[in-house]
Amino acid sequence: MTWTKYQLFLAGLMLTTGSLNTLSAKWADLFSAKGCHDVPEHNFSHPFVQAVGMFLGELSCLAVFYILLCHDRRNPEPRINPGESFNPLLFFPPAMCDMTATSIMYVALNMTSASSFQMLRGAVIIFTGLLSVAFLGRRLLPSQWLGIFITILGLVIVGLADFFSGHQGDTHKLSDIITGFFGFFVLSLLLIPMYFIPVGDFADNPRHVLEDALDAFCQIGHKPLILLALLGNTVSIAFFNFAGISVTKEISATTRMVLDSLRTLVIWVVSLALGWEQFHGLQVLGFLVLLLGTGLYNGLHRPVMARIPCCAGMLDTQEEQNSPEERERLLGDGKVQTGDES
Repeated sequence: MTWTKYQLFLAGLMLTTGSLNTLSAKWADLFSAKGCHDVPEHNFSHPFVQAVGMFLGELSCLAVFYILLCHDRRNPEPRINPGESFNPLLFFPPAMCDMTATSIMYVALNMTSASSFQMLRGAVIIFTGLLSVAFLGRRLLPSQWLGIFITILGLVIVGLADFFSGHQGDTHKLSDIITGFFGFFVLSLLLIPMYFIPVGDFADNPRHVLEDALDAFCQIGHKPLILLALLGNTVSIAFFNFAGISVTKEISATTRMVLDSLRTLVIWVVSLALGWEQFHGLQVLGFLVLLLGTGLYNGLHRPVMARIPCCAGMLDTQEEQNSPEERERLLGDGKVQTGDES
């Protein structure tokens, strides 16, 4: 099938903005500047402030939607279907999960390289698969179980690459749209108590509290380039969400998974080119293993096996063991788990 110009645009937009999202967040982590009250220059280590910026980007998608909806309602024949009415608070629990995961994600980005961070996000497949079995009663195909185990192996390899490369995350000593609405406002409010919660050496800010938002603003004032990096993160996540949903709708979920894998490759190549990290062979191996595990979990092997007579019979046998509802959920829902939702 030949792609249209619009489909090519969506694919390019998803790949570009998805890569910029991680790279801009890491770029902000690499800055150092003076803080408030002439505090000496120190690293910009404010993961929760960055998370607020990301949710602001997602919230902007909601604003754009309502603007388009209001404009459409003025037409004699509206074309946008607003959908059925529902209680927005239904999204509050998953929004809190997303907020927690995103905040921890930005903490992790400060502790590792951008490429390893992007690869390790593939762990979402493991938890999605296991939790769907435990809580939703779903039955995974043998190939999906194999994909989970291969993904675990890939994560171990990527972790070893970080360990052997001696990456210490910038002197650390150890240690979908409505969700953006709740995440932005709740996390913004949580910045207030975080300002008073001491965490010792876990935090790199001068006061050693969970998050020092005032210090972040002071550093931005002393070095405006930090604001550019934060705006890059906010704007890119807005366009990335739009492009990701559109790619799934206009092309296929499989294409979205492939583009997300290419996104990891782009982030790795750019990080190497900018000197943010050094080449390590284990990362290449880990990336390939993770790609194999993700492909198996999402059934990318099925079109290939369907062309082989002996393997096609195995696929038919697996499908017959599941009920029609289970086959639809496992294979026909058009959803692909990639770990790229934010």
